[in-house]
Amino acid sequence: MADYPINKIRNFGVIAHIDAGKTTTSERVLFYTGISHKIGEVHEGDTIMDWMEQERERGITITAAATTAYWTPTSHQPSVISHQQTDNKYKLNIIDTPGHIDFTIEVKRSLRVLDGAVVVFDGVAGVEPQSETNWRYADDYQVPRICFINKLDRLGASFERSFQSILGRLSPFAVKLQIPDGHEDQFKGIVDLLTMEYITFEGERGEKVVKSAIPEHLKQEAEKERAVAIEKIVEQDDKAMSDYLEGKEVGLDKLREILRKATIENKIFPVLCGSALKNKGVQLVLDAVAYYLPSPIDIPPTSSVDSKTGQTKLVSADENAPFTALAFKTATDPFVGSLTFFRVYSGKLASGSYVLNTRSGQQERISRIVRLHANQREEIKEIYAGNIAATVGLKDTKTGDTLCDPDNPAVLEGIEVPEPVISLRVEPKTKADQEKMSLALRKLSDEDPTFRIKTDEETAETIISGMGELHLEIIVDRLKREFGVGVSVGRPQVAYKETITGTAEAEGKYIRQSGGRGQYGHVWLRVEPKDRSSGFEFVNAIRGGAIPEEFINPCEKGVREALDKGVVAGFPMVDMKVTLYDGSYHDVDSSEIAFKIASSTALGEAARRAKAILLEPIMKVEIIMPDNFMGEVTGDLASRRGQILSINDRSPLNLKVVDSRVPLSEMFGYATSLRSLTEGRGTFNMEFDHYEPVPNNIAELIKEGKK
Repeated sequence: MADYPINKIRNFGVIAHIDAGKTTTSERVLFYTGISHKIGEVHEGDTIMDWMEQERERGITITAAATTAYWTPTSHQPSVISHQQTDNKYKLNIIDTPGHIDFTIEVKRSLRVLDGAVVVFDGVAGVEPQSETNWRYADDYQVPRICFINKLDRLGASFERSFQSILGRLSPFAVKLQIPDGHEDQFKGIVDLLTMEYITFEGERGEKVVKSAIPEHLKQEAEKERAVAIEKIVEQDDKAMSDYLEGKEVGLDKLREILRKATIENKIFPVLCGSALKNKGVQLVLDAVAYYLPSPIDIPPTSSVDSKTGQTKLVSADENAPFTALAFKTATDPFVGSLTFFRVYSGKLASGSYVLNTRSGQQERISRIVRLHANQREEIKEIYAGNIAATVGLKDTKTGDTLCDPDNPAVLEGIEVPEPVISLRVEPKTKADQEKMSLALRKLSDEDPTFRIKTDEETAETIISGMGELHLEIIVDRLKREFGVGVSVGRPQVAYKETITGTAEAEGKYIRQSGGRGQYGHVWLRVEPKDRSSGFEFVNAIRGGAIPEEFINPCEKGVREALDKGVVAGFPMVDMKVTLYDGSYHDVDSSEIAFKIASSTALGEAARRAKAILLEPIMKVEIIMPDNFMGEVTGDLASRRGQILSINDRSPLNLKVVDSRVPLSEMFGYATSLRSLTEGRGTFNMEFDHYEPVPNNIAELIKEGKK
């Protein structure tokens, strides 16, 4: 029997742009739910959710941390805070995610397994670049969201401006459920528009939620905003709409019921306000999670594919169904070895049982199941549908693998992994570090799918690739601290790609006669360009047995190997279709290796004829600075081949926000340049946007540099 009613479980993540206050909000959640007895602060480096040394030093979240807490909504709490079991107590499985774009995979894989999200916004900046990216990921996975406009105590904060930025840049379906009383140092309390109560937070840590009548100076605004909110809510229900139009009062319970259904269907995004740092509003966010975000049984069943029959079947959150779970994260723990985080979609799992990994086809024994509290673990005997947990010591399970009952094999949809955009050369400092380095790098790449390792065939150097300079800096730091590996690091390199601009055909022949059995392989290939980011496609168009079936696979392998080597400057080729349409073979001399070499040769020749070009990663760059530095900053962007898309004001702070697109190769060391241009007052955010052809003069320099 499950330890907690499934309809009272909420699996949600806290997502936001860097520095919007996710971890500060999460720390308050742990305190108010009784998990911790002291509030950790990011600026003091003593947070529970940011437990890595690198996170505490830099004051940023690097890895998603999971924890479990329990909450009774404030309207049901017999005293100010209650941790006794009640019918209205909810189990919260919470994941605090990073805001920095370099660790975007942590957000992606967390959203893949969560049922809901709390999106935190900075009350001064409103919607920022990473807010948009995270919102898009949540759209991809159809995750219901609650918005929390945080930091209303900061200089220049504006609830209304931030709310308008959500409406304009993210969704027109955002609905205010609260309004603040004052801003900046005058921010005192919150008006709940549904209950029409005025709420303040008293006590040393804001733990006392005090509800009273709305002050006179806020009544008119509250009534106006409530009418707007009620109208948006009742639009989602025909009966409530007709009652409302007839002038009847729609009850609070009915409003919450309609709002919950609309939130789960992504038709409404409730918007709340507060200041986590000043301990105002976080309890009301937890209330909203309980009231409006879905439980595992409120979301549609997950589809899976039966790995035996290939048929699609639905997996519903039923503890009596066969066990099915998705491994969404692996981590290396210095004390217990490998930790695999998983979400149980159906059935139950007991320690000591065996599960099937449908990717590898291997069965693995579950020795221990642990419930996570950031870097602390609590051992449990069983885990049931709808819950998130971790297991210790799985040998061959990676991010995105499905774990299931061996008698009911199923494959759940995996996790899409973005491509790395930057590379570094690393080498061990001593002979003793050599072996340790390769082992440590392998562990880190198992943990983080956006981190890749390869060996340069020409120089035998190790090249590591990732999502940005900070990503690789953290990897190198972890090599030194966690694994005790001394490494020397080269200059960062851009992950260029190659593609073709035209269609061409080429013949590839590999004929060797050396006395006795020879080698014979002969193919004709056609190459065609595809849309940007659409990937590679291999088409077998051989008719009439011109090439026997057993040689088709080697042909594709040869093509893929040639794609990895490129033809312009040795970078991987992307976004093209290769068709194998003719060829010939020899009854005795033909072999797999001969066809592989012939295909590789033909691909290189065809790509050259199809006018192969270089592509470079273009970054989305947002720069925020005082308006008197505008000329210097835009001039500098132009010198970096930047394209300015828009310039906006952020009043009343006299700040300018420049939205631009700049090649990654021009952005190395930009933080230092921006500081010197703006007397240390400018900041910028950068994330990958798309690939674009490199101008000819620069392509020539890249080719020479590569040679």
